[in-house]
Amino acid sequence: MSSIKFTAGAAFPSIQLPALTGESISLGTPALGYDWRLLVIYRGKHCPLCTRYLNELEKLAADFMKLGIDIVAASADSLEQAQFHKTQLTVSFPIAYNLTIENMQQLGLYISHPRSEKETDHPFAEPGLFVINDKGTVQLIDISNGPFARPELATLLSGLTFIRDPENNYPIRGTYR
Repeated sequence: MSSIKFTAGAAFPSIQLPALTGESISLGTPALGYDWRLLVIYRGKHCPLCTRYLNELEKLAADFMKLGIDIVAASADSLEQAQFHKTQLTVSFPIAYNLTIENMQQLGLYISHPRSEKETDHPFAEPGLFVINDKGTVQLIDISNGPFARPELATLLSGLTFIRDPENNYPIRGTYR
C-alpha cells in the first residue's frame, strides 16, 4: 500500500460523505456558526476503543464548541453498520459513513484489512484526527496505525484553547521544508 503524508498547513481536501442525519457533510467545512472543525476518523462499529473514544469526546464537545470548533466523526462503515454503532454511542455530533479507500489515501491514513468476517466486511481506516482552521487548512494532524494510540482529549482541548487565543499568535507547527 502506498500512502501520502498529509502536510500540516495544507488545504484539507474536499470530501463529502453521507451522515446519519440524512445530510451530506463536507468533512473539512465547519458547520454554520463555527469557524474550525475537529474531524475524528474512527475504525468502525467493530472497534470498542473507538466507541469509548467517541463517547469520551462527547463529554468535552461543549468545550470544543465554546472555542468555535465543531466536531464530526467518520468511518468506512456502511449505513447499516453506522446506524447500529450509533445505538452504542451517546454523541450529539454528526456521524458520517462510507469513507472510501481513496478518501483514506487522500488523508494519509493507515488502512487495514479485517482479521475475519467477525470484525467487519471491508477494509477500514485506522484512527486519524484532523483540526481544520478557519482558512480550510490543517492546523493539527494525528494519525495512528492502530486503535491504541490516540490523542488524549483533555490535552487536545487544552492545546486548542491555547492555539485559539489570539494573544498567543500560535502558528501551524511541523511546516519546515
